[in-house]
Amino acid sequence: MDLHAVKSTPPTALFGMAVILLVALTGLFAPFIAPYGETEVVGLGFEPWGGDYLLGTDSLGRDIASRLIFGARNSVGIALATTVLAFLAGTALGLLAAGLGGWTDQILARLIDLLISIPSLVFALLLLSIFGTSIPMLVLIVAVLEMTRVFRLTRAVAMDVAVMDYVEAARLRGEGLFWVLRREVLPNITAPLVAEFGLRFCFVFLAISALSFLGLGIQQPTADWGSMVRDTAQLITFGEVVPLLPAGCIALLTVSINFVVDWMLHRASGLED
Repeated sequence: MDLHAVKSTPPTALFGMAVILLVALTGLFAPFIAPYGETEVVGLGFEPWGGDYLLGTDSLGRDIASRLIFGARNSVGIALATTVLAFLAGTALGLLAAGLGGWTDQILARLIDLLISIPSLVFALLLLSIFGTSIPMLVLIVAVLEMTRVFRLTRAVAMDVAVMDYVEAARLRGEGLFWVLRREVLPNITAPLVAEFGLRFCFVFLAISALSFLGLGIQQPTADWGSMVRDTAQLITFGEVVPLLPAGCIALLTVSINFVVDWMLHRASGLED
């Protein structure tokens, strides 16, 4: 990014980038930043702030500051892996439906409509109750549910591109379907897909946090912001702000990503400020 681009970037986008970078670095270097281990019991339950425990301890005597730091790696890392999996599946199926058309498109579209018609959180709770709450199962279930939105967007924009003259010219000169989709269609739908990736990450991140808060997401003793809100919720009745710390981290990261996505959409639209 050159100097002119930096000067033209709105403060909200710069703030969002700074928060995203801070969370990413915190997650990457969590073992070196955190004063204690992720699952290490270092004191009594609900120790006060200050002294050896910057933000106090939880009900089991684990350092809250350390678990917030490790929670950045776990919460964001698992949400990112889920979003990537959802995008790979949704984009591939969406391109296939737009490229083949006919019965293939209709069957895939109706199956996706069926999945979308079921409330995502309720469906995820049901599936996790049946198949268990391991991290691989959590990633797979949430990815399948979120893949439906990616499929619909990819299919819609790919169909618009598939009727363009340069795509027809590629087909007439004998190029195969997968070559056309990879070389002609996909590069021309990248902008909306990149913006959707940011938005979809927010939805996945919030979904996993909600599932963890309900007890069917990331399980103990793994540090996770959603489960940390649940574990410390009882302190609200005593006027403590500890539950607001992981909740604030969730809200701050979500808002920051939306700031950056809004800026990217504005740049892609070509509109002036």
